[in-house]
Amino acid sequence: MPKPLKIVVVEPDRDRACAIVDALAESGNHMIHVIAEVSGLARSVAQIAPDVVLIDLANPSRDVIDQLATASLPLERPVAMFVDRSDAQLTKAAIDAGVSAYVVDGLQNERITPIMDAAIARFQMFQRMRTELETTKRALEERKVLDRAKGLLMKARGISEEDAYALLRKTSMDQGKRVADVAQALVTAADLLQ
Repeated sequence: MPKPLKIVVVEPDRDRACAIVDALAESGNHMIHVIAEVSGLARSVAQIAPDVVLIDLANPSRDVIDQLATASLPLERPVAMFVDRSDAQLTKAAIDAGVSAYVVDGLQNERITPIMDAAIARFQMFQRMRTELETTKRALEERKVLDRAKGLLMKARGISEEDAYALLRKTSMDQGKRVADVAQALVTAADLLQ
């Protein structure tokens, strides 16, 4: 049995909020918090630290979407936004802000759980992609530093690239550090001496 989710529902209308809470209660034993006020949304959500945020707004404003983007809420957790009507600019702004699901034509109770599940899956996919991208960027940066360190050793000692790498690897083993860290220290020292 999956663990209950902590869900924040952002809904200014009390009746609609109750309908959403009822629909969520049917899908599982979730911990549900309703936020009726859109201003200060980022702070309120941060205090609750939910697993998912569901936002239901008849007519979203650019301010709400900007608040989402500024608070980086969608980067920290899945956010599904339900709107009654939208225009192309607001839709693009919501997607650019990182909203996991942007559903036009309002909220229907039978659609809440599947859309929430899709938003969670999409968020997790993007999280994996962000992690892979960061790992790749870090590896590329380390490779650049390693190549620069080898170049410095080749020039200073008059050795081949293979010998320069072997020296970096031996030093890293002797010091119990990663080759990338030894290379970074060498590059930093060379920059200080110039």
